[in-house]
Amino acid sequence: MDGVILKRVIKENQDFAENVKLMYRKFNFESRGNYVFIGIRRAGKSYLMFQRIQELLKSGTKKEEILFINFEDDRLLNFKTEDFENLKTAYHELYDTKPIFFLDEIQIVDGWEKFVRRLADQGFTVYVTGSNAKMLSSEIMTTLGGRFLVQDVYPFSLKEFLDYSKVKIDSKNWLYDNKTVAEISRKTDTYFYFGGFPELTIYNDKRQWLSSLYQKIFFGDLISRYAVKNPNILRIMIGKIAESVMQPISFNRITHILSSIGQKVSINTVIQYFTYLKETFLIFSVNNFAVPFSERETVKKYYFTDNGILNLFLFNPEAALLENIVALYLYKKYGSKLFYYNKNVETDFYVPDEKLLVQVSYTLTNQDTLDREVKSLIKTCDFLSGKKLLIVTKSEEKTLELSGKKIEIIPVWKFLLQDFI
Repeated sequence: MDGVILKRVIKENQDFAENVKLMYRKFNFESRGNYVFIGIRRAGKSYLMFQRIQELLKSGTKKEEILFINFEDDRLLNFKTEDFENLKTAYHELYDTKPIFFLDEIQIVDGWEKFVRRLADQGFTVYVTGSNAKMLSSEIMTTLGGRFLVQDVYPFSLKEFLDYSKVKIDSKNWLYDNKTVAEISRKTDTYFYFGGFPELTIYNDKRQWLSSLYQKIFFGDLISRYAVKNPNILRIMIGKIAESVMQPISFNRITHILSSIGQKVSINTVIQYFTYLKETFLIFSVNNFAVPFSERETVKKYYFTDNGILNLFLFNPEAALLENIVALYLYKKYGSKLFYYNKNVETDFYVPDEKLLVQVSYTLTNQDTLDREVKSLIKTCDFLSGKKLLIVTKSEEKTLELSGKKIEIIPVWKFLLQDFI
């Protein structure tokens, strides 16, 4: 890699990082921490690095100490593992200082983990981002050892979306301010249908931006990176996962669906494709608590990391979007400790550690629907000894007392903001 190009990139990025307009997110950086930020493309990983850079500059770090590289820069398309040392050399030919490394989308370069481990061993501070969960493979994490803090980065939460939209809910009395609550309800509709990608907030044609992002993920992060031979099979498969977002699905079922429409594919290929989708953070899965551990891998519920992308695939999407947004909130909070329950009775979500049971229903205005959802919660509660029972709706709210159990019916905006109530 040409040293002149590397020097030009280093200097340009120092100016850019200093002046980029931030979408500030609440995050407390460890002063001595090295970080690996991972998550779906455009979730805000790079902006967290810019945020850290500007924090350091304000605290006295010199601009010359910042070494920020975005490996998707077209000038670095031929960057190879051996060029990492050339990058260090180029920096030291410019400055006689110790750099702080900010390496964006580093997964593009094979063998990156050995370089950043060596940097950490030599006492450098290093921040790394990537859009692929392979960065957390056992081999790579063994190489990185205990020297890096891994941080998942998701699109905006509803609270962050409201903050960026200048809707403040910091005062203790905001919940009793009808004007504020009405504004939150309106903003939640936008968040509900278009999701929380930070950059999306500046665009009027949000669906077009989301479609463009999905195409980038599909062709760049899936087809190209994994050398997928039949893109059409993967495209149809993603659509079928979106259509099934509220139902448990199995590898066998997806294989059968694809075969029934003339797309011959082996179950091993389907399993591999599911792995690709999870590794690029497009989807995540929730296991059935009611089956033995050995059976949990065969049938799961799958959700999308952002409502906006899911909405690209759906007609009459409201019920699916509601369950997806609830799943995402719970998954971000509880991770692998989140389950669903399906054995003689179905409950959408279960958190054993919290004894929390959650049903999701777009509306309960129909008495049969209300009776069905309540019955499921109570029956599951009898099996699992749940202490907190919730039904999340789009807009309805009340509390029921049945069979000696309290069931709270809560609108989705309040559910997503419950940590701030």
